[in-house]
Amino acid sequence: MDHFPVSERWRQWRQQVDLDEYEARWDRLESQGEAVHGEADFVDRYASKRILDAGCGMGRVGLELARRGYDVVGVDNDDDMLERARRKGANASWLVGDLTSIRFDLPFDTIVLAGDVLLFVEPSRRHLVVPNLADALVEGGHLICGSSFTPPYDLRGYDEWCHHAGLELIERYGSWERDPYRADRNYAVSVHRRVPSGDETV
Repeated sequence: MDHFPVSERWRQWRQQVDLDEYEARWDRLESQGEAVHGEADFVDRYASKRILDAGCGMGRVGLELARRGYDVVGVDNDDDMLERARRKGANASWLVGDLTSIRFDLPFDTIVLAGDVLLFVEPSRRHLVVPNLADALVEGGHLICGSSFTPPYDLRGYDEWCHHAGLELIERYGSWERDPYRADRNYAVSVHRRVPSGDETV
């Protein structure tokens, strides 16, 4: 199932979920006219060409972005989920990897973390994800993260990781539909920008 350190939350989710049903549920919602591409719509406002779908799972977000014409790379630690993404999307690249350490040949203008990805990373290594992904961004590129928070992982800590990785917060919302952020909802979609060399704003 996985070859990398993961959180207990991930192990529980992965053991409980039926991948066939999980995949079919999104297809069913879309066929019923539900708006299921809120993350892709959000990312559309920032991306220009090359996107990393970090913690891509079965590729729901990355597949839609590739359909819209972006050069998409998806990374996940789960071979079974990635195989489903590969079957659906030959127009994107799907890689098995650990977000704390994976390296890329070319940088990205946008990296998206959708679906509580950081909560699924092994807690003692969670702080390594943001700086590693920041290194994969072009100057001025955007890191977009939608996440709920479970102590000791919190929004303040996430912002500190971003700050120390040379990223500045430019926008924050309470949902992928751009509802206002509310601290009592314990969920945020945050957009950070990699500060260009010589910019002293961070």
